[in-house]
Amino acid sequence: MRKIAFGLLWVGFMGYAVILAPPNAPDTLELIRHLFLGQWEGIDPLIIALFNLMGIWPLIYGCLLFADGREQKIPAWPFVVGSFAVGTFALLPYLALRESNPGFQGEKDWFLQVQDSRWFGLFITLAALALLSFGLFTGNWSEFISQWQTSRFINAMSLDFCLLSLLFPTLLRDDMTRRGINNPVVFWSVSLVPLLGPLIYLCWRPSL
Repeated sequence: MRKIAFGLLWVGFMGYAVILAPPNAPDTLELIRHLFLGQWEGIDPLIIALFNLMGIWPLIYGCLLFADGREQKIPAWPFVVGSFAVGTFALLPYLALRESNPGFQGEKDWFLQVQDSRWFGLFITLAALALLSFGLFTGNWSEFISQWQTSRFINAMSLDFCLLSLLFPTLLRDDMTRRGINNPVVFWSVSLVPLLGPLIYLCWRPSL
């Protein structure tokens, strides 16, 4: 049932983005190019912050998925890399195909040591807080809402952000078990606070 649910969610989100979301704005490709190249003059800070936070989410997920993928039949790294480009579209197939994995065996290589480090979690957290502050305090909400209603790119990216927040708990329980954490309060505190909950968890969690 879990695999079917993730599969249906993937199909449903793709169908929404293609069929039901607002049409593509004429300047969408130009906007993406400017965002990617850091040419941000004239772009609403909320859109800049959201676009860059969509690059923070794969780093957050990677801190769980690279350890999780060690014991899976399929590697996690192609899905994490793909999520930098298409977000949830890339992660949902992995979530559908993976098996529950509350254990970890073997030694951590240098890459997993970085992913497992609280310092890496702190680095991601500071970057995310800077982006949130920039967007929330200098952004134009009326302009953002207008773009959300008329631009498929902004609309789908916003929904993608929400889905990444909602899907994080599906990996959290296994990661907590791997680290010897058996506390429902921790699970729900992290799960119910979008973005900041997972970030605080990465800064706090014990090492593997």
